[in-house]
Amino acid sequence: MKKLLFILVSLLLVFNCYGQQSEKFNGLDMNLGTLSKLSDAKTRSISPENFTGEKGKGGMADPVKDKGKRNVANATNAARELGQGWKVNPYIIINAGETITIAEMEGPGAIQHIWMTPTGNWRLSIMRVYWDDEKDPSIEVPVGSFFGMGWNSYSPLNSLPITVNPGSAFNSYWKMPFRKKCRITMQNMDDRAMSLYYQVDYTLTKVGADEGYFHAQFRKSKHGDSGLYTLLDGVKGKGQYVGTYMGVDVNNNGWWGEGEIKFFMDGDKDFATIVGTGTEDYFCGSYDFDTHKRNAASVDEVNYTEFSTPYTGMPQVIKGDGHYQIRQRFGLYRWHIQDPIRFENDLKVTIQDLGWKSGGRYLAQHSDIISVAFWYQSGPHGEYPKLPSKDELEIN
Repeated sequence: MKKLLFILVSLLLVFNCYGQQSEKFNGLDMNLGTLSKLSDAKTRSISPENFTGEKGKGGMADPVKDKGKRNVANATNAARELGQGWKVNPYIIINAGETITIAEMEGPGAIQHIWMTPTGNWRLSIMRVYWDDEKDPSIEVPVGSFFGMGWNSYSPLNSLPITVNPGSAFNSYWKMPFRKKCRITMQNMDDRAMSLYYQVDYTLTKVGADEGYFHAQFRKSKHGDSGLYTLLDGVKGKGQYVGTYMGVDVNNNGWWGEGEIKFFMDGDKDFATIVGTGTEDYFCGSYDFDTHKRNAASVDEVNYTEFSTPYTGMPQVIKGDGHYQIRQRFGLYRWHIQDPIRFENDLKVTIQDLGWKSGGRYLAQHSDIISVAFWYQSGPHGEYPKLPSKDELEIN
């Protein structure tokens, strides 16, 4: 009996090991620990030099035959002495009011990296991403806000999913799986043409049944709003909230960040399940993001302190110049990578716009706020609020 039991256990161990070995690595979820693993995944990349991402189809523009063709050979003049195979079409031009599909790919697979450097107005350049057969985009965001630069001004940002490098190089490392296909468009709402250098790096591979779709939604406060700002609402389905970008333009004096964030999930009505303790607390700072130092005249100085870390940061403190640029604005991000907010059926996220007034009393503010909510979910997403008009998006 013991001998038979030993044989059965040994067979189970062998079958278990064989089963584990037969499940090949799909080439996603990359880190130093998985970098050495081999897989059958196929690496592809779309750029103006290879619009389709097809194997062996990159860099085919001919500066002689394709001369004069917009977005086919835009650098013809620079490459005129070198010929085909050189840098003939490294960027595209998007005319005023034009929308261009910058990438389209068949699945299954996943986007692993996006790099771009738009030259236009980042608030008026709208990036949209459509998964599979959906008619309404899952990502609809001004490109600057998606990459944490919501005020159309550059600052270095160094986090795990988003980096912004000199000068104005936008990078996304969010994992974006798709099963059938993916389409990315860029709309230029400005009245001037823009050029766009970009590259979308993706992998063709199996996508597990438990993989959610990536979403990003832009919102903006309106004049006359109460001191309660909605970051996200109307989400239906199962998923997890993974990040917040928020830009704040304060319309009053004093410290502006006392507001608490609230996550209403799975039927919560009047009271939320998750409630923070303050804006700077949610963005993992403390005491107004202030640092104190004594200057050469032995006077204590108190200043906002920019910071940028893997999961959270305030990379932008835009100070007025005392002339035409008189507003002070802030840009903050919080990525829920180690602590995603999981929901089963529905989700709503709000944050209070709260400061101080005399007598140690809270002040319900009316700040100009922009935000992007990032989340994954299964199934079709709910209806997004209508994107603000060009005039409403303009920074004043």
